[in-house]
Amino acid sequence: MKNKFIYISLFVISLMTTNNASAQSNTTWGLIWSEMHNFEYEINASINIGGSSPMPIPGEIRKINSYKPGLNLSIGAVITKFFGTNSPWGMAISPRLEVKGMDTEAEVKNYGMSIIQDGAIVSGYWTGLVNTKYRQSLFTFPVLGVYKLSPRCRISFGPYFSVAMANDFSGSVYEGYLRETDPTGDKITFEGDDKAAYDFSDNLRMIHWGVEAGFSWRAFKHLNVDAHLDWGLSNIFHSSFKTVNFDLYPIYLSVGFGYAF
Repeated sequence: MKNKFIYISLFVISLMTTNNASAQSNTTWGLIWSEMHNFEYEINASINIGGSSPMPIPGEIRKINSYKPGLNLSIGAVITKFFGTNSPWGMAISPRLEVKGMDTEAEVKNYGMSIIQDGAIVSGYWTGLVNTKYRQSLFTFPVLGVYKLSPRCRISFGPYFSVAMANDFSGSVYEGYLRETDPTGDKITFEGDDKAAYDFSDNLRMIHWGVEAGFSWRAFKHLNVDAHLDWGLSNIFHSSFKTVNFDLYPIYLSVGFGYAF
């Protein structure tokens, strides 16, 4: 019985060793094939720092009292194809899952607003303090042209497209007043601890687009230091949403590390 157990154990170990060797062989062959055809692969993680900003800053926003970027993480991959063994030019796709967001407090005047009061929506123009929390979870797909500055440095540029999977644009107003309907309408005042909430999450756009410019430096054999700037060209809100009467564009700098195969 003991010998039978030993034989079975040796057989299982032999199978595991054979399968592991086969997997390593397939992986090695895959990397060799990729190198022969000028493909490169990377997985990466980074942090997005930025916010959604009007361009230019409108007169309704008198002062920004605070800004917190939050922990906006991004994980993804990069597949690059160079046009020849010695060519510095190539193309890349860089799909990723990411979060973009910010928390702000601003002083505003005649700022378009729809507040929730006693279970009803009251719309008008707000003057006072407004706190905003903005978050979007996105699947982003850039298509980039790549130029290799040196064996260790490269730059990239191209369009990106994003699909929102979760949205949050909400906050509160306080220490001010709302003029109903228009800037001369009935006045609703909030003082002291009085606050009114608002939520524009359902009005956020699902599809976004913009341009991306990036830089990558090969610090070690398998370690890249990556950075890219995403400049949104689409308003974060649907075109039919008129409460906020100016466009907001997501502008984010991403900094992180990648593992190059």
